[in-house]
Amino acid sequence: MMNEIPTKTCLGELTGEEAREVLSRNPVIILPLGSHEDQGPFAPMGDYMCADAVARRVAMAATDRGITTYVAPVLPYGGADFFGSMIGGIALRQSTLRAVLTDMISCLVRQGLTRIVIFNGHGGNAQAIHDVTLAVRQEHGIVIPCVYLWSIAAGMLPDVMEDADAAKRSAGHGGNPLGSIAMALFPDLIRQDLVPGPAAPPPFMGMPVNGFATVEFDDASINFPLEINEIAVRGVANADPRLCSAQTGEKLLDRLTALGVDLLAHLEHENWGK
Repeated sequence: MMNEIPTKTCLGELTGEEAREVLSRNPVIILPLGSHEDQGPFAPMGDYMCADAVARRVAMAATDRGITTYVAPVLPYGGADFFGSMIGGIALRQSTLRAVLTDMISCLVRQGLTRIVIFNGHGGNAQAIHDVTLAVRQEHGIVIPCVYLWSIAAGMLPDVMEDADAAKRSAGHGGNPLGSIAMALFPDLIRQDLVPGPAAPPPFMGMPVNGFATVEFDDASINFPLEINEIAVRGVANADPRLCSAQTGEKLLDRLTALGVDLLAHLEHENWGK
């Protein structure tokens, strides 16, 4: 009988015969999602590459721990939200994203793969992921958790940087945590000569902008139909990218990897998907 090949981490690397062998055991499948949008003047637009890299790290570490795990091909295009106005971005309508996720997951479920976890790297994907995974649970009884990578990493920043003020000032779009993670993963793609200083969004209709689509009025957040080019300066909003570093990124990657493996181990103990 063919032995499982530990050096292959991704489904796309398996041959058809290898897939028939190893996937018949219902291993864990990580489905990474990201986006292709402006991440600031110094970082690559494809943040899906970061989500994919984290998924691969978790898959390798989990397999070493005895939880056989593979990574499905990353979905590089995120759900359209506030970024359609930025040059070079490619996004999917929310209805399209829901349809694509449904089709992707349906293929895996049809093949008897019931231990699926999503690693999400884009806020605009969140609602579609919830809608689709809830429908899958209602129809098939399969529970698909979602790890929102950058939201979790943002919560790790104060401890990782050991300076709560610097962590707060560095955080935001075009800054941490994704800026540091990209520096750690893809140093050759980073334009250090283009790392900007902090950028605060300009006011909208005389009111301060306090979110991607909200402004502050009388201590309340009011939603407005804003786009990122109105509130971000060269893709940077409420962040100081100068405080990003590869060292911070490596620490975040280590913690995200450990968290991912621990989650899979916990789910394994709960007989998830079996």
